[in-house]
Amino acid sequence: MTDSREKSVARSKAAPTFRQALAVWARIGVLSFGGPTAQIALMHRVIVEERNWLNDKQFLNALSFCMLLPGPEAMQLATYSGWRMHGVAGGLAAGLLFVLPGAAVVLMLAAIYAILGEVPLVNALFIGVKAAVLIIVLEALLRVSKRALLVPAHWIVAALAFVGLFFLTLPYPLIVAAAALFGFLRGGPVETTLQPRADARGMVTGTLITVLLWLAVWWVPLILIASVQPGVLAQLGIFFSKLAVVTFGGAYAVLAYMAQDVVNQFGWLTAGEMLDGLGLAETTPGPLILVTEFVGFLAGYRAGGIWIGLAGVFVTLWATFVPCFLWIFAGAPYIDWIGEQPRLKGALSAITAAVVGVILNLSIWFALHVLFAKVTARKFGSVTIWQPELMTLNWYALALSVLCAVMLLRLHWGLFRVLTAASLAGAASMLIP
Repeated sequence: MTDSREKSVARSKAAPTFRQALAVWARIGVLSFGGPTAQIALMHRVIVEERNWLNDKQFLNALSFCMLLPGPEAMQLATYSGWRMHGVAGGLAAGLLFVLPGAAVVLMLAAIYAILGEVPLVNALFIGVKAAVLIIVLEALLRVSKRALLVPAHWIVAALAFVGLFFLTLPYPLIVAAAALFGFLRGGPVETTLQPRADARGMVTGTLITVLLWLAVWWVPLILIASVQPGVLAQLGIFFSKLAVVTFGGAYAVLAYMAQDVVNQFGWLTAGEMLDGLGLAETTPGPLILVTEFVGFLAGYRAGGIWIGLAGVFVTLWATFVPCFLWIFAGAPYIDWIGEQPRLKGALSAITAAVVGVILNLSIWFALHVLFAKVTARKFGSVTIWQPELMTLNWYALALSVLCAVMLLRLHWGLFRVLTAASLAGAASMLIP
């Protein structure tokens, strides 16, 4: 495993020192705005085009591998790239520096939001943020559907995923598992072109040790914290650890599962606050899944003040991102073998198709809570129908949503520009009598 990584680095034209790589990972972390597509493009430009630390094939193989994993693929791609350069230390440096700048900003914004959330001007600003987030999610739906719905079977998977979530309220992990099983069974025969390695037994032993070590790193701190504070911190640790295992398909895919449980099951946030948190995460560097940090802080803050809020941030970030290092460090040595498996590719394609239905569910759920002041979930046996009160339609929010759609989908403005304009337009609502 180590030999193959060293040979890969030796073949590059300019293998970096650890200090040189550290500066580049920090630069990427600070500049990683705009979601996973923009972040991956930034890494390709820096790592492949500018520095030539990886070639195109290595980079694309790594990206395909990371898309097979749960969790934020851009952060895991950075971790894998660091691992190729300098082993575990390099992977930790690249992954942490990708996350920490955005995490610091989200923490600051979450604290301000918790303290000033009831100020009329802040509420007015977030009317625009909610409208912008609604259109951002719709744009993600369009973008993912173009990439994912390639054959009729994918359309069927997407439709069933939507029905299962929106009307039957099936658990999100069940949707992912069912889609993966369907895609796996539809895949072609297993390729056997790769010859077994002489050190295969040693690789398996090393992988087992890695898995056990990182499972301990993941769970021991959470168990200790839960034993001291068995309330909200224990709930956060368990919930976001489960989330870390099923976050296939990117942040938007899991937001429906997270948002509805956070709002309806635990009552940590309202639907409007969940939208506000997503809007804040959109404006910061780092993975969009940092919205989980916003949830962790508000849940802890409301349960026990600022210190429990900070503990909630630690628990949430730990449960969200430590598993990413586990997946990368355990799976990276097998990347070439994984790339040759049609059944695994079929499972990924089916999961990606299901993600379209998941994001559609999220889009409608968000739209109902952005545009209507009152939405009721009505049960008809096992079927749930979300029914808005038409008289509570917020016409100003509807107008702002249309404006954001024009800016984002027609004029192709950047996310930060759209969110800024929408916030200012929301603040202008205070001038309306």
